[in-house]
Amino acid sequence: MVFSKSYCPYCVKVKDLFKELNVECNVVELDLIEDGTTYQEMLLEMTGQKSVPNVFINKMHVGGCDKTMQAHEDGSLKQLLSGDAEAYEYDLIVIGGGSGGLACSKEAAMLGKKVMVLDYVVPTPKGTTWGLGGTCVNVGCIPKKLMHQTAVLGTAMQDARKFGWEFSETVKHNWDTMKTAVNNYIGSLNWGYRVALRDKSVEYINAYAEFIEPHKVKATNKRGKETFYTAAKFILATGERPRYLGIPGDKEYCITSDDLFSLPHSPGKTLVIGASYVALECGGFLAGLGLDVTVMVRSILLRGFDQDMANRAGEHMEEHGVKFLRKYVPVKVEELEAGTPGRLKVTAKSTESDEIFEGEYNTVLIAVGRDACTDKVGLDKIGVKVNPKNGKIPVNDEEQTNVPHVYAIGDILEGKWELTPVAIQAGKLLARRLYKGATLKVYHSLFWPLEFTVPGRDNNRCYGKIICNKLDNDRVIGFHYLGPNAGEVTQGFGVAMKCGATKEQLDGTIGIHPTFETTVLKYYSFSGLVTQIRVGIVFC
Repeated sequence: MVFSKSYCPYCVKVKDLFKELNVECNVVELDLIEDGTTYQEMLLEMTGQKSVPNVFINKMHVGGCDKTMQAHEDGSLKQLLSGDAEAYEYDLIVIGGGSGGLACSKEAAMLGKKVMVLDYVVPTPKGTTWGLGGTCVNVGCIPKKLMHQTAVLGTAMQDARKFGWEFSETVKHNWDTMKTAVNNYIGSLNWGYRVALRDKSVEYINAYAEFIEPHKVKATNKRGKETFYTAAKFILATGERPRYLGIPGDKEYCITSDDLFSLPHSPGKTLVIGASYVALECGGFLAGLGLDVTVMVRSILLRGFDQDMANRAGEHMEEHGVKFLRKYVPVKVEELEAGTPGRLKVTAKSTESDEIFEGEYNTVLIAVGRDACTDKVGLDKIGVKVNPKNGKIPVNDEEQTNVPHVYAIGDILEGKWELTPVAIQAGKLLARRLYKGATLKVYHSLFWPLEFTVPGRDNNRCYGKIICNKLDNDRVIGFHYLGPNAGEVTQGFGVAMKCGATKEQLDGTIGIHPTFETTVLKYYSFSGLVTQIRVGIVFC
């Protein structure tokens, strides 16, 4: 069945396709029938698709022109026409259980599709591994922010005496207590993700996926058992892992951010190698815990960032006890003494002369960038194009690779933002485009202050509200906020309001991560003149 309009070139294209395939189809020309508008309204309610053509095959909604042509290219149209839609075990297999992959899989399942998630964390050289949820939850934003908050609390105690607080006992930090609290919270998130997948009827398998045929993957679990699965479509959401240096001793004796947050002992005197935001964030909170921290910088801080701001950040860190070793690169790491922590010797060479530096540290943390996890999932076997320089995958504006039935989202995309809320949004919207014909561009979620989780404080203490003039394009005319850092938050909204910001513009803004994000419950005032939106706040 093709719902069409006689003058629409895209409709003509689809109808011509079925003619070429010698397929008889029923065509309803909505512009030529009396109640065509009613039909189109009903179709919009059923499918979420506003445009024509709107194609159905064997009671299944295919979509518009692009989706129909895409189905023709990847072979799924032929299956639908032959009534062999169940030839594959799954409608969708998502490879990767991080933020984007989980969001996409749950959304597809809610749209009635049979979905599987394959996720496996390859242990680090130190043997560190973690649960479901990806980098952000396990070894990224979440534990980083919690440990940063730990350091901030230390600073607050130092400030407290100046505000009249008197306490004479020695104040010290217990790494194990912090690590246990943080890991317990992360463990609760891991479990929550598994429960959410189960509740949405998404099958989750803890196994490493590798393509062996265009529609078939091999899944290998931690015991080496191999199982094979097929699907009509695949979504790659494998994320990235920290890069090593390729020098003697790096994998044997050094750690990365993949190891730091579950390190069973305090790192002690630490050398951070790198000048990325991961390097500076980790170096900053370690120094805030009272540790001796040095950051080794090859050239400049925060390459790609505004250098005025980057240097100001560096100056601030130096004022707060972080030491910088500039214009040096490591050439060798040796173990002097095993232990928890042990002692390591680092040899580095100047980038401007023949000068050699040697130093002793308890821990060496490498933070020199990340590589996309795309080289060992069999993409070459099915012809998916990958940038050989960085492992990133080029996609079109539909997150589609050069292989029509394979899509990619998240940090592995070529030239896209490497941000958790972007991956979540992309995953949900991709599922909706694939299985609902939707064209939505923004989605947000409700959160609470992450700082409140570990100490067990009430997480229902942040509230915000914007007031909009419905008669003036929903222009924002007022803002109320209850929560931490209210002045800074309100100031940002104040600037936006001065610039004439509208509700639509705020809806179209992806929240910076990790910081505050807004949304979710909308209701109208009795006067009907203003729209009010409740706002949830996240610190992560």
